[in-house]
Amino acid sequence: MAAPLILASGSEIRAQLLYKANLGYEVVKPRVDEEMIRRSLQAEGAPPRDVADALAEAKARKVSLKRPEAMVLGCDQVLDFQGTIFSKPASIDDARNQLLMLRGNRHMLLSAAVIYQNGEPLWRFVGVVRLFMRNFSDAFLDDYLARNFESIRHSVGGYKLEEEGVRLFEKVDGDYFTVLGMPLVEILSYLTLRGELPQ
Repeated sequence: MAAPLILASGSEIRAQLLYKANLGYEVVKPRVDEEMIRRSLQAEGAPPRDVADALAEAKARKVSLKRPEAMVLGCDQVLDFQGTIFSKPASIDDARNQLLMLRGNRHMLLSAAVIYQNGEPLWRFVGVVRLFMRNFSDAFLDDYLARNFESIRHSVGGYKLEEEGVRLFEKVDGDYFTVLGMPLVEILSYLTLRGELPQ
């Protein structure tokens, strides 16, 4: 890449996606109060798409102000269930309640990406995936939570599609990378068109 790429995120999955795509990058974890931003935007009635975009932008901007020469990629993801944004489950009971709400219903994952340079936004994108959760039994849910809570407690909705969480679904309509929290294809397309990556 012509300019250094910084991932403004502490997400191991996002870092792995860039690594596997053979991008040179460094990770700088931004110090951003995500919960305060989320609560403030929700209090103002902002739609989930705008919340995801604002969180991604806050991360990119924070790092870009310290490293203006770099292209800084900020990402964030929110789960939208009928206009309600879910947070990461605080306990196994919280995860159970989230999954009971989602069971037999459709929800959306919105994964936002914003690229900054010189303290200014260059590009932004919000990928949307629609997920249809099957009507699983209470017994399956209890067994699933017992096996997986340590892994899923950092995931909104109480699942990871790349793990056993895939068994909770009957249909997923959208891009797999967006489910993982990064619209990777669109990011790579932008960097290629800009000349940062070879054609």
